[in-house]
Amino acid sequence: MSMDVSTIGKYRILQRLGEGATSEVFLCRDDFHDRDVAIKRVRASVLGDAVDGPVYARFFAAEAALVGRLQHPNVVQIYDAVADPTTPYVVMEYVPGTTLRSFCRTDQLLPLELIVEIGFKCAMALGYVYRQGLIHRDVKPANILALTNAQGMVTDVKISDFGSVLNLAADATQVHKVGSLAYMAPEQLDGQVLDSRADMYALGAVLYHLVAGRPPFDAPSQAALMNLIYNEVPTPLSMLRSGVSAAVDGVILKALAKNPADRYPNWDAFAQALSGLISGHQVPRGHLQGVADSERFNLLRALDFFSQFGDVELWEVVHRARWQRFAFGHALYRRGEEGRSFHIIAQGSVEVYRNSKRVALLGAGTSVGEMAYLAPSPELRKHSTDVVVTEPATTISFTPEAMQQLSPACRHLFDEAFIRVLVRRLHAAHEALAHPRRIM
Repeated sequence: MSMDVSTIGKYRILQRLGEGATSEVFLCRDDFHDRDVAIKRVRASVLGDAVDGPVYARFFAAEAALVGRLQHPNVVQIYDAVADPTTPYVVMEYVPGTTLRSFCRTDQLLPLELIVEIGFKCAMALGYVYRQGLIHRDVKPANILALTNAQGMVTDVKISDFGSVLNLAADATQVHKVGSLAYMAPEQLDGQVLDSRADMYALGAVLYHLVAGRPPFDAPSQAALMNLIYNEVPTPLSMLRSGVSAAVDGVILKALAKNPADRYPNWDAFAQALSGLISGHQVPRGHLQGVADSERFNLLRALDFFSQFGDVELWEVVHRARWQRFAFGHALYRRGEEGRSFHIIAQGSVEVYRNSKRVALLGAGTSVGEMAYLAPSPELRKHSTDVVVTEPATTISFTPEAMQQLSPACRHLFDEAFIRVLVRRLHAAHEALAHPRRIM
């Protein structure tokens, strides 16, 4: 019986994307879900090896155990895993572009502020992975996929390759000496019990490489490299690249501390240290002329409206919302107009007028125009008030169509937030009727 070389299981092969010593990666078409996917197929010869076969079978099992579990905008999704006895394969989200390895060469280095922004997104993603009870153990440039625009500039990143993952909740025996030496923490070299700080060290080493064009340590032999990782302090980045401030040096070198206790206490602390470099103007703002995603994320996190949103849903809002700035006096809504969008005020304030009389002043963290989303009929979507900007405002707005692009979990959180808003407003109206003198 001849094997169809144009398919892998039910997936049509479109092209080969790459190959390594143990596996091949193909771009395939998932006709059932109408999407392109990347399939990593383990070589049959590898699994047949008496010594290494069981190890690579465990790598496959580690990824197979994560099918459907990782739902984060900066983590590659694992859709399916098929334990074929000769050539098992994993079906993953296809991310067009390249890996961060392309930007580790001295003639291809990214702008500093973009490297810091990438670091922030990776730290947030690895924090999410850790909350799922996982330590990646092989964070390196080749395992971070980079999405690029038409100009070749990195616009987003996704952590990939969970074959080396340490599942803290798993009972099965797990391979311990894994990872890539140049990015490996001292305690990982020793085979010690690991926590998230081993991945922090690895991300610090990746950021160092992206900034300097060389890893923190380099040596001609494994033994010499291990000696440097155990005993030497990396050269300060400010000595290797112009424009690197002491603050940038400090944030990255803290992640590279020999003793895990001297690194960041948690992923959020590392992420906030990185975003602080941008908000504190410690890196030049050549590439990120607008507001950086990290700043938008932290802004949302601080707003009352989004208090019940998790990190994953907040990232959805960062990417899906329309961010706008309005000057003093701009009318967000006019009485009698039919609403097509709602706004959540991120900064600044607006006043609400009914029949030329001011009835409310709304500040950061409040919403206006939500009836455009909630109302069941066009008549109810007509604005009954004028809403005017009284302090230059930044707003996050959505149309009903944009809301449909959000995940069900994110839409549910919006609905809950709107219910909280409406309950507060009903309570205020009730108080105004019951105690008019106290409210006035």
